Order: sequence, then structure tokens, then C-alpha cells
Amino acid sequence: MSNSKRYSWEVSDNQENPAAMAMLYATGLTDQKMKQPFVGVASCGYESNPCNMHLNDFAKEIKDATVKAKLTGLVFNTIGISDGISMGTAGMRYSLPSREIIADSIESFILGHSFDGIVAVAGCDKNMPGAVMGMLRVNRPAIMVYGGTIRSGKYKNEKLNIVSAFEAYGKKIKNEISDEDYLGVIKNACPGAGACGGMYTANTMSSAIEAMGLSLPYSSTNPATSPEKRQECQSAGEYIALLLEKDIKPKDIVTLKSLENAVRVVVALGGSTNAVLHILAIAKTAGLDFGLEDFKRINAETPVLGDFKPSGKFMMEDLHEIGGLPAFMKYFLEKGMLHGDCMTVTGKTLAENLESVAALVPSKESVIHPIETPLKETGHLCVLSGNLAPEGSVAKISGKEGKSFTGKAKVYDSEQEANEAMKNKEVEKGDVVVIRYVGPKGGPGMPEMLKPTSIIIGGGLGADVALITDGRFSGGTHGFVVGHVTPEAYMGGPIALIQNGDEITIDADTLTISCNVSDDEFVERRKKWKNKDLSHLSGTLKKYSQLVSTASEGCITDNG
Repeated sequence: MSNSKRYSWEVSDNQENPAAMAMLYATGLTDQKMKQPFVGVASCGYESNPCNMHLNDFAKEIKDATVKAKLTGLVFNTIGISDGISMGTAGMRYSLPSREIIADSIESFILGHSFDGIVAVAGCDKNMPGAVMGMLRVNRPAIMVYGGTIRSGKYKNEKLNIVSAFEAYGKKIKNEISDEDYLGVIKNACPGAGACGGMYTANTMSSAIEAMGLSLPYSSTNPATSPEKRQECQSAGEYIALLLEKDIKPKDIVTLKSLENAVRVVVALGGSTNAVLHILAIAKTAGLDFGLEDFKRINAETPVLGDFKPSGKFMMEDLHEIGGLPAFMKYFLEKGMLHGDCMTVTGKTLAENLESVAALVPSKESVIHPIETPLKETGHLCVLSGNLAPEGSVAKISGKEGKSFTGKAKVYDSEQEANEAMKNKEVEKGDVVVIRYVGPKGGPGMPEMLKPTSIIIGGGLGADVALITDGRFSGGTHGFVVGHVTPEAYMGGPIALIQNGDEITIDADTLTISCNVSDDEFVERRKKWKNKDLSHLSGTLKKYSQLVSTASEGCITDNG
């Protein structure tokens, strides 16, 4: 029996468990397959969005690859919630909780069935951190395969992506787009399989996880429909066999140094604020002391080089064309910005993986700018605190919006109220839109505020209106926005006490977010404060609201 069969022998070869053996034979396993290590192929595939619609096909290819590697690969499924489809609806409250459900289901399946290893194939943004968290909980040899990025859409010679559809709605409200063109953008924004194509959360997290060492080189930049992505699926078999043989586990790969690599890559590429939530959660699951202060430090030391959408020009497919993430990481490593000695799922270190890779050549006209002339000298993921966010908040400030904003609060207790106000043109230049009671506990589920920010951008107010929230933002969001305000309104944070007309200041230089309200005034307002009633909750959202930690702690439900 293989030395790699450390756990599955219990159900496939232990004579004291005849019923388990009988059931496995019933599935068609041969004597040879019973003697091989069992690898669970976890698919986040489902038919109702482009990010995930092809993942079950990839899972079959990965299973075939495990067979060639003399392993017994068996496919199982977990869920996904499409942010793009649920955005702006009550369904968006289930998006972030789905990360925990994915982690729970991978843990439950692998440990419940005594499997030896995992290959997870994930597409949309919560799928990936959920899969990684499940891998870390199990801590058996594991690889994540990213489903890949989507190709650009096109309508009337304009390159499109999913955010084009959201922002077209803002133009429609302003009567700047015809009904025909509005529909034309919608029908052509997403041309097929793959996750949202800019440096939104899916591509941000795939880049972070590759930089962390948990996916194969090029996984984050191989497009969903490319031959390279199919080859990656086929390679997963030999590499999971290697990890099983050497007993290299996720906690051998996810270290303080590899987390720092992940954050540096996210910042350099101009990635999504959601990376903060997810990397905090991954660190906590790995048992590592890595928090907001680490993000603040790395952000201050790291320039923004990637000119990606939503605030830039390029898509992930453009980085693929000039060598992919490894070519960028080779350049970054040569500049002394990465730890090269971190172990990866190839069984080699990051530096060893990059030995034969040619570093990309950056330029001001390209996807990646030179480190000497960056888009921004310090990072865009600003961790802000102040009397409005005593425990922290996260802003994505590219510098194109300016570095500070002061305005009068327009306060809304739900996303729907804010959207209606903007549709009715109640939000004006100089306003700071405050959307509260949408945090992890109070939402519950911490929904993304892409719809309101898209209305602001599409309505031409991106430089003139700020938005703050105890919710979070899509990676497709840009503009002067601050999310993850902690403590959230439901927990009685200061954001719950803000009133219309209060002056709010956001300052990226001093890393502060404050309101011109005295401590004494806050005390008086708190006496009259009434919390949101969540007594109607049941099921998933009730459990999530009761268990979830704060945004500054990664919104995890496994707080042990």
C-alpha cells in the first residue's frame, strides 16, 4: 500500500470497516483503486453564472489526471453564490456566508470520508478563499485550481466587462444611453465562461493564492477558455501525487512570509478590498498572527504598478499576453519585493518556480508600470481609523479620486434606500453617502455595495461623491469609497449614530476617517439609539449573524 495513503486506508483496507469497503466497491472501485490514495476533487461548479459554469468539466479533467497519476480521484461538489447575479438584491447577503459554507463542506467531506488529499476547482471570488480555508482546516496535501478569467466583451467597438453593465445603469438613469444600447451592453458584456475580467475580487484572490503558493504557476492568469487552463487541470494530478508523496500540507505553504507575498502582489496589482477580509480569514484559519496592522505596513511599503480595471485600462487577459503572473512575480522578486524561499504546491520554492521564467518588461503604456515610476508610490488598500471607525475600515484609493474628501452625510439604513435616493437624484456633489446596517452581523452577510457605487460612477459623480459603509465593496468598485467600518452599526459603532448633515472627512494621507461630532454628542445620541431588529432571521443568516466575527477579524465563523 502506498505511503501516501495515510487516511483512506481506514475505509478502503481496514477489515474492521467492511460496510465502508462494500459501499466503495459498489461505486465501481477496483482492487487497484482501493489500494491507491484517495483524492477529493472539490468542484464549485454550477450552471447559472459564467464564473462557475465550466468548473464541473474541469473537475472531470482533474479526476482523469489523478487516475493517470495512479491516484483515486473522486469528485464532490460544494456551492457558490454569484455576486454579479445577487448584487443589489436580498440574495447578496448570502455571498460572504457562502465562503464559510464552502470551507465547512470541504472540511466535512474530506474528514468525513477519510480522504488523503484535495484538489479544489473554484471560480468566483468567495469560492477561492472558502476552498483555501477548507484546505487549511483539513491540512492534508491540497491544490487550488482557478477556473480562469473571462475574455473581454465588445459592443460598438468598445471593450466591455461585467462592470460595464452596472455602470450602464447609471448612464440610463441620467438618460445618457438609449434603451437599445443599454441592452446591447448587457448582452455583450460577458462573452462566455470565466470570472470577471478586471482586477476585481476573483482575479485578486487567484493572484493572492498563486503568490501564496497554493496554486500552480500561471493559474491566476490562464484564461478560462485557454488551452493553458486545460493543461493546468491535467498537471494537477502529478502535482497532488507529489505533495502526497512528500507530505507537503497547506500549513507548510501558508506562512507569515507567504501571506506577505500575497498581500504585496495584491497591492502592486491594485486588487480588491475584499482581499483584506479573505486574507485575514485565511491567516486566522492557518493559526497565524496576521492582522490589519500588517496590511497597513505592507501597503505603505508597496507601490501600485498594475493599471487594471476598474480604475485603470487593462484586463487580466492582458497580463496573460505578456507572460502571466509568474513573469510579474519574477520582476517583483528581482526588485527585492518578495520572499523567494516560500514553499509552493510544486514542491519547490517560489524562487525555484521562477528560475526559468523571463521577467516581464514594464512600461508606462503597459499593464505593469515600472517600480521606479509607479501609478502610486504607496498602496491603494488604505486601512483607516478614527472616531467613525475605532476598530478600522478599508478604503480602495487609487489616487485618481484625490487623497482626501470632506462632505456632508446623507444617511441610509439600507442599500435599497440609498439606491432609490440616487435614482431620484437626491445625492449631490459634495455628499458623503453613508450606508449602514449592512455589516456582517447586521446585514447580515455584509453585502457588496457595487450597485450604489456604479450609480455614482455611471452618473458622473465619481470625483464628487464619497460613500462609506459597514458593508463591503465589489472588486469592481472604484471611486472615493470606504468599507468594512468597524464596529458596525448593528454592534453600536459610531456609524450607527451619524445623522444627515454631519461633516465627514476621509484622508488617505493621515489614514483617518472622522466625523465632526463630539464625544459628548455621541453619548447623547446613543441614549436615543434603537438597533435593527433581526428577530425574523432563520436558517443560514441567523447562524451567520450569531457566529461571525468582525470585518477587522476577517468575518470568520470558526472563532475557536
